[in-house]
Amino acid sequence: MDVQLKRGLLDICVLASIKNSDSYGYKIIKDIKPYMTISESTLYPILRRLEGSDMVTEYSVEHNGRLRKYYRITSGGLDRIAEFNNEWKEIVAIYEYVTREEDKNEKV
Repeated sequence: MDVQLKRGLLDICVLASIKNSDSYGYKIIKDIKPYMTISESTLYPILRRLEGSDMVTEYSVEHNGRLRKYYRITSGGLDRIAEFNNEWKEIVAIYEYVTREEDKNEKV
C-alpha cells in the first residue's frame, strides 16, 4: 500500500477508535489491529500530529499508581472523519472505474 495513503488511513483509524469514547495508546492499537497493523512507535507520532492539528486532546488519569494518557477527539477530529467520509465516495468511484476497466480487458 502507498505510504501516504496508509498514513492517511491510519490517522482516520486513530480518530475513529476514539470517536465514541476516550482511549489510551494500548487500547487504540488493540482496536485498530483487526484492520491495520500499527505499533506504538507509529501510534504516538500520529497522536502528537493529531493533537497539533487540534483533532485530539490528551489528559492523564492515575491507573494502578501510574499516570495513563487518554486521548479525546475534538470537533476538528469529528470534522476530519466527516471529510474522509465524503472523500471516500470519490475513492470508491475511482476504484469502481479502475476495476471496471480491468473486467473489460479480461473479457477481450
